[in-house]
Amino acid sequence: MSLFVPKFDESVIVRDAEAEVVGRAPTTVKLLADSSRTGGALSTQRVTLSAGADGAKPHWHNNSAEMFFLLDGAADILSGEEIVTAGPGDLVIVPPGRPHAFAAVPGADADLLIVITPGVERFEYFRHLQRIALGEATAESLLEVQERYDNHFLRSETWDGRRG
Repeated sequence: MSLFVPKFDESVIVRDAEAEVVGRAPTTVKLLADSSRTGGALSTQRVTLSAGADGAKPHWHNNSAEMFFLLDGAADILSGEEIVTAGPGDLVIVPPGRPHAFAAVPGADADLLIVITPGVERFEYFRHLQRIALGEATAESLLEVQERYDNHFLRSETWDGRRG
C-alpha cells in the first residue's frame, strides 16, 4: 500500500451560501470542494434527492473510493451486487473498481454527503450532467468523458431489479 500525501497549504473553507448548485429537484448537487482545491486528497459534494429520485446510475471508478454519508432521509446504495438501505448517520464506502449507484428510497427524500478519494476533478462532470438535463448535450456524450472523470457506466441486474 502506498501513501498518498496531498499537496495544499491552506485550509479549504466552503460557505454554504457560496457553494455552486447544479440541477434542481428532484436531484440537486451542491459542489463543495474539488480535487484541485484539496491537493488531490478528495472531491466532495452534497446530493439532495426528492422522494424516490435517482442519484447516480450504476458505475465504477478505477482509481478512487467513494464514501456516502447519509445526512437525512433514506437511500438505496448499490455496492457490487448488494443493495444497502441507509438511514441518517449511516456510512457506506465503496472501494475502487466496485460497481455502485445510489437513489432515494421510493417515497423518501435523501440528503447525502459524498466524498471521492483520492480526488478527481468532478465539478465539470456535474456541470456536464446539468447540460444533459437542459438538452444542451446528449446522454451519449457521457461515454466520451468516462476516462477523464474516472466514471465508467455499466448495467446492473441487481439495481435494475430493485429500481425498475
